[in-house]
Amino acid sequence: MEPIIEFKNFSFKYRSQKEPTLKDINLAIYPGEKVLIVGPSGSGKSTLAHCINGLVPFSYHGEITGSYRIKGKDPSKLGIFELSQSVGTVLQDTDGQFIGLTVAEDIAFALENDCVTQQEMFRRVDEAADMVDVKKLLFHAPGELSGGQKQRVSMAGVLVSDVDILLFDEPLANLDPATGKRTIALIDEIQRKKNTTVLIIEHRLEDALYRDVDRIIVMGEGRIVADTTSDELLATNILTEQGIREPLYLAALKEAGCKINAEDRPSHIETMELKNYCETVRNWYRSVALPEIEPEKEIVLELQDISYSYEAKTRVLRDINFQVHRGEMLGIVGKNGAGKSTLSNLICGFMQPDKGRILFNGEDIADKSIKERGEKIGLVMQNPNQMISKPMIFDEVALGLTARGVPEEEKKERVNETLKICGLYPFRNWPVSALSFGQKKRVTIASILVLNPDVLILDEPTAGQDYRHYTEIMEFLKEINEKYGITIIMITHDMHLMLEYTDRAVVLADGQLLADALPAAVLTDEQVAERAYLKKTSLYDLAVRCGIDDATGFANRFIYQERLRREQNRQEVQ
Repeated sequence: MEPIIEFKNFSFKYRSQKEPTLKDINLAIYPGEKVLIVGPSGSGKSTLAHCINGLVPFSYHGEITGSYRIKGKDPSKLGIFELSQSVGTVLQDTDGQFIGLTVAEDIAFALENDCVTQQEMFRRVDEAADMVDVKKLLFHAPGELSGGQKQRVSMAGVLVSDVDILLFDEPLANLDPATGKRTIALIDEIQRKKNTTVLIIEHRLEDALYRDVDRIIVMGEGRIVADTTSDELLATNILTEQGIREPLYLAALKEAGCKINAEDRPSHIETMELKNYCETVRNWYRSVALPEIEPEKEIVLELQDISYSYEAKTRVLRDINFQVHRGEMLGIVGKNGAGKSTLSNLICGFMQPDKGRILFNGEDIADKSIKERGEKIGLVMQNPNQMISKPMIFDEVALGLTARGVPEEEKKERVNETLKICGLYPFRNWPVSALSFGQKKRVTIASILVLNPDVLILDEPTAGQDYRHYTEIMEFLKEINEKYGITIIMITHDMHLMLEYTDRAVVLADGQLLADALPAAVLTDEQVAERAYLKKTSLYDLAVRCGIDDATGFANRFIYQERLRREQNRQEVQ
């Protein structure tokens, strides 16, 4: 069988760079294969995708050595339009992919360009919408949709053209765990039904492996570091060496002192052969003692009986009550559309609740303006495109200080220091438009952190970040939380983040408060996880399958050990 995608001794150097981004790539992908591509930011995986979908060389110019073929043809001779007939791309930033005023118009866009008859167009749009379950949304505006719905509409927009290759760029970045699982299941279903060749670029490896893949390609510093099966890869240390997060259950097995064998099928905790590991895991569990729970500090923020409706008939939040303690790191979790972002907007004063009170340091802030609340409470929104208003990175981060009249020298010092912490200092004089989605996210975090707020609310702070940048951002947030006592509230779909970094989790489902408990307790409660569209942690499955009755205690011990190690690493760096 001939490869559908083939690279031979292929290298690519962007016009503006000294060194190639891709170096000596040799890769063959065959029709009907499903391949997962992983690697840290800057590893070259996005550039590899750009070569496959035609953005290289038609939009991003540079120097190519070696050769590559798509369906046996040289892409540079085909043109980007002809390539688009074979390769469909679903972008990480779905907002950047929408063109139509309604979902139906957007799905039909490619067909309109091909001058397909109206009757045939209706049929194919209906078929594509039905396949991804968005038929009831055809007359909605794309901007009205949740993250998961936008993802499905983008998929329909490429499926309608009946392409041979589907390329997904970070499909899980903005999705809650349950919607992410459904997305991976849907990709798997499409691949099986249509025998389409599927390439998935994703940071959330454990979630992406919810359905089997034929191979995993690991990129590192522009080269292919590994090209093998998931079982073979997970039995090595390649992922951690490349700065990629391993599945949580494997990290726990290694923490307990186990050596992973490929023959035990480690790709899925549900089917992994564990008989040779259980005794070691139980002994480790018995050996780890948890510290005493520290007493709660004073209340900095309190929500009392908060309700809110966008329209009279649509209640988004209903009788929400919880407290946030000074210096706490709190997680707010729940499915897309549960009301998490609405809650943050109410706290910041962008909207007013229909009922209830919000107290800051014991004082009702109903009469405080957005500006007055902004002096104490900072918000980093989920979509960076909704926050950025300046063309240059330095100016964007400095905007809040400029508005407050901070002296020029102090402003420069504070901005540069924050840019260094967020890993953006080398790009300080770049235009924002030159950044990736994940880099834009870091710019928006920097623009709020530079103002030194008392309470910092972050909506999906690590979406689209690789593990290294995720860790850098979270370690920085942890540092300012501990050193300066800044209270941090994180709205997140990343269950690992919630387990690793938050002290407590507030769970929303259908506009109601479902749980307020320790993160490990939330993620080992099957009923809560199911109702809130969370993903029950794989630590739960590992504990149960190893005969440990207290799955919550097992998860707490693993997280405690991880936090101790991070603290040791932080002290060594200092």
